[in-house]
Amino acid sequence: MDSFLDLCRARRSCRNFQNTPVAVEALDRCLEAARLAPSACNAQPWLFHVAGPGPAKTGLDQGAFRGAYKMNAFAADAPVIIAVERRRGKILPRLGGRIRGTEYSVLDLGIACEHLVLQAAEEGLASCWIGWFDGKAAGEALGLGPRRRLELLIAIGYAASDPAPLKRRTIEEIRELH
Repeated sequence: MDSFLDLCRARRSCRNFQNTPVAVEALDRCLEAARLAPSACNAQPWLFHVAGPGPAKTGLDQGAFRGAYKMNAFAADAPVIIAVERRRGKILPRLGGRIRGTEYSVLDLGIACEHLVLQAAEEGLASCWIGWFDGKAAGEALGLGPRRRLELLIAIGYAASDPAPLKRRTIEEIRELH
């Protein structure tokens, strides 16, 4: 990519993946980008569970996207799913979050995951954030206990087709100058 804005323009949600393996080195660079993300009080309240071909991925495919969650069954075609666990963060951002009514750890996950998917785009990989999934079944597929919480899944792989262009609002439509 020539610039950061080009990368942002190129990164799109993908729901149609090739059956092509993803190199561990590329995934590690994506995780490195996430690791470098800022977080409230440097709490880093994340843990990334990487499920590639094998029992964990099969368990995710068969459990996380059934029933009411079937609309996201396309993710089973992605060669990799990264399950993002929110960890208990430091006390200061938790207390500040209660006072302010903001869960900073959720914001922190958003920043880290956007770093991850932007690096994926830089690697030539496609991705899709998935917030609608059976969290209990996903946790069981990964061997997590009931007190551990997965906030989202990210499907990653090579796009099988180019996504259709999206219409975005203009700067004037999203900005208020004061």
